[in-house]
Amino acid sequence: MSSTPASTAIPPVLAEVVRSGFVEGHHRGSLVVLAADGSVEFALGDPATPVFPRSSNKPMQAAAVLRAGLDLAGERLALAAASHSGESFHLDLVRKMLAEHGLTADELQTPPDLPLDPAEAETYLATGHVRDRVTMNCSGKHAAMLAACARAGWDRTTYLDPAHPLQQLVHEVVEDASGEQVGAVGTDGCGAPLMAISLTGLARSFRSFVLAGAGTAERRVADAMRAHPEYVAGTRRADTWLMQEVPGALSKMGAEAVQAVALDDGRALAFKVDDGGSRALGPVLARALRLMGVDAPVVARIGRMPLLGGGAEVGEIRATF
Repeated sequence: MSSTPASTAIPPVLAEVVRSGFVEGHHRGSLVVLAADGSVEFALGDPATPVFPRSSNKPMQAAAVLRAGLDLAGERLALAAASHSGESFHLDLVRKMLAEHGLTADELQTPPDLPLDPAEAETYLATGHVRDRVTMNCSGKHAAMLAACARAGWDRTTYLDPAHPLQQLVHEVVEDASGEQVGAVGTDGCGAPLMAISLTGLARSFRSFVLAGAGTAERRVADAMRAHPEYVAGTRRADTWLMQEVPGALSKMGAEAVQAVALDDGRALAFKVDDGGSRALGPVLARALRLMGVDAPVVARIGRMPLLGGGAEVGEIRATF
């Protein structure tokens, strides 16, 4: 893996943890907001240093399978860009996609896992199930990658190798969309190659997807995600709520507290909470959306992150910018 020197500056506080009126902790990070013309309108921290976007890279990975010749649309294409919750409709469609392309679940190279959604995980375990490759939240992406390899006649056993033709296409899409060179290549939690770009490049990527011409791989992915957001995340997830309730919004979170959003007029944002604290995602996202002028009830819903004491609400995590 190549490496890029990290910034030595201490990131600013994006959110604080307030319990019983006492600030007991902070979440630091970097954030960038792009104007409709693509220029930087607002920035905190160091959005120019490469980060691993984690699953916020999934729209680019989905566009790569289309460039490889795989014909996906609708819910299937949304699921190819998903970090799904492991709800029954997610798992059913993953299995259906595999069968449609003559593939089996045994070919998935996702690590066996429980559903990402805690409520789904409890139900799954209570009914006697165990960790499974299909249940892992990236299984839709992996099913699409395997199907693309089957369609193109590429080796399916090495589809996660960074040198594989499919992963080279992913690399190409990431650089095309972000307008910058990949700063490092690593391995994501699901085993797929992971390409580092800056937060500014990540916001630029999402902007390029919503503004892409009709029929392009990028626009097809954006349109599928926005039309079927419940397949991108799940019924209890912020990405789903935002895309359902803000017309034209494209939203995708990533592990280690990464988030990217683009609006249909070309405005976009991306941020990363430095300590990976996902509990700060909602408050930071809501504040950034408000700075962009997004005024919808869903913003307050996303931003609410109460803290409990003895089962009662005694505080909150709140944005500080």
